[in-house]
Amino acid sequence: MTACRKIRKLIAGEALDPLDPRTRQAIAITPLFALIGLGADGLSSACYGPEEAFLALGQHTPLALFLTSATAATVFIIAFGYSQIIELFPAGGGGYRVATELLGPRCGAVSGAALLVDYVLTVATSIASGVEALFSLLPATAQAFRLVTELGLIVLMSCLNLRGMKQSILVLLPVFLGFVALHAALIVYGVAVHGDQLAAIVPAAVGEAHGMSHAFGPLVLAALLMRAFSLGGGTYTGLEAVSNNVSMIVEPRVRNGRWTMFYMAASLAFTAGGIIMLYMLWHVRPVEGKTLNAVVFGSVIDHLGIGSVLARHALLAAVLALEAGLLLVGAQAGFLDGPTVLSNMSADSWVPRCFRHLSRRLVRRNGVIVIGAANLGVLLWTHGDVTTLVVLYSINVFLTFSLSFLGLCIYRWGRRGRQGWLRAFALALLGLSTTVTVLAVTLFEKFTAGGWLTVLVTGVVIMLCFLVRRHYRQTSAQLAKEDAAFAGAAPEVDGDLPLRPDPLRSTAIVLVDRHRGTSMHALLCVARKFPGKFDNVIVLAVGEVDAQSWEDAKHMEHLRQEMSASLAYYIAQSRYQGFAADFRIAFVTRPKDGLMRLTEATMDEFPNSVCFASTLVFKRVNVLSAWLRNRTPAGIQRRLRSQGRQMMLLPMNIG
Repeated sequence: MTACRKIRKLIAGEALDPLDPRTRQAIAITPLFALIGLGADGLSSACYGPEEAFLALGQHTPLALFLTSATAATVFIIAFGYSQIIELFPAGGGGYRVATELLGPRCGAVSGAALLVDYVLTVATSIASGVEALFSLLPATAQAFRLVTELGLIVLMSCLNLRGMKQSILVLLPVFLGFVALHAALIVYGVAVHGDQLAAIVPAAVGEAHGMSHAFGPLVLAALLMRAFSLGGGTYTGLEAVSNNVSMIVEPRVRNGRWTMFYMAASLAFTAGGIIMLYMLWHVRPVEGKTLNAVVFGSVIDHLGIGSVLARHALLAAVLALEAGLLLVGAQAGFLDGPTVLSNMSADSWVPRCFRHLSRRLVRRNGVIVIGAANLGVLLWTHGDVTTLVVLYSINVFLTFSLSFLGLCIYRWGRRGRQGWLRAFALALLGLSTTVTVLAVTLFEKFTAGGWLTVLVTGVVIMLCFLVRRHYRQTSAQLAKEDAAFAGAAPEVDGDLPLRPDPLRSTAIVLVDRHRGTSMHALLCVARKFPGKFDNVIVLAVGEVDAQSWEDAKHMEHLRQEMSASLAYYIAQSRYQGFAADFRIAFVTRPKDGLMRLTEATMDEFPNSVCFASTLVFKRVNVLSAWLRNRTPAGIQRRLRSQGRQMMLLPMNIG
């Protein structure tokens, strides 16, 4: 057991105290760190998005000038729209929270499910693209090890994120800075070398457009440009990441979040637009086994004429290695945002509530594990093929973009007449029209090529979300009926009854939760089924510091007040039944472990004790209800029995 704990500590790191105010300050991130951890996904898409768009033009490469302008403009349109979202929702939540609050819970579930699938594909596409860029430097015989490398990186990234966001970003910081510096220098040099051609690219693009329109018609020209623009839609993925995780940024959150969005938009527009310009100016053509970035940067480096051939190859290797590294940094956004979306949806009962739980490192561990496991499955299924992943990719993110901008339009229109509403509304409307157009074209182009699978998987996730929510709502309604029986004030207690429990007397230790019905069921069963058996009652409760309460101090204070009122009620009820009663409470991130430690400590203090807890028995049990049931009491019972201690589960019929 000691060895297992050491390994777990090595992977996850030292535990953090959620109640220490210094902890929040220690793990909050600055705009620079936010740009790396949350914005690298957008910047890393410049490694594959521009290539897909440029290749879609075929022989009509002069038209790439229009792509460059459209790409840069779209980046800033989406970024400015999400800056509004940051301002409206400073606690975070991104596209899911926007759709939920402004369009309704059902639209929120659709947006959240789309984001979940998108973040899984974000990680898979980033890892696969990064490894492909790296292996393009190696001999063809090395390709056999590509999939194994991708799977190993998924496991490594999962373990890294279990330690916390700030720690994972620190590891990836040199890669990000190296990528930005080297690529900026090569893009500027590559464009400057062909400076004499810059004056001719506009007439060339206009001439190409005029000639194609005259030969095939303006609709064919528009279709080609829209197809290329949409197939490069992967360039814009990741722009919503900052709005999803505003709560992780240092105060003032809104200002720092908006600056992060601006930095992200500027770096992505420059890099993606600059790379497309390089493709066009250097007349790049596909080469078997190499990415277009490898081809164009190889040409730029050769033109530098520095050192020997070996030195130039080393510089190109550094460029591609940094691209691969940045794609790994971009995958980091999926590991950060996916668990955040799961946590937000869990708070609204769309997914199992275990996704709100925090680890000892205050990390959404269950979400990280699910994202990692899902990516292992996706990579094994697609064999890490980037072409297949790109087809599956970017559909869902534009669905979320569209819902977010639709919500913004409705919000701004509802506040028309206020100062500045027209500009904000026009920007949201422009974003809506752009993202809806890209979504429609992307669906049309990619649906038969495999995009149907993304739609199918997203539909299945949405259906599961609705089933989970229905189960929780039905269970909550049934528990509310039980709680209603104890909604009044606690009974008056006779002043002659003993108040303090005697550790030497027989003691009933009762585990309670936030539902009065289930808690009182356990207390009353002890009194009625074991008359005269126990002299003391010790009520045990844990306050769960989950993702929602951790991110908002108001939730934490509300949790304290709610638990204090509940425990006072249970103590009064216990004394009314004739017991000497007291309580023990702890605030923990992992309820099962915290309650187990509290139970063990209390049983050590009261050696002549038996533990009791209610367990729900449903009239109708199916696969979903069996999966979602609370197994904490049963788990504690098993552990206590292994120690030779006694615990009884008291069945409580529901429904």
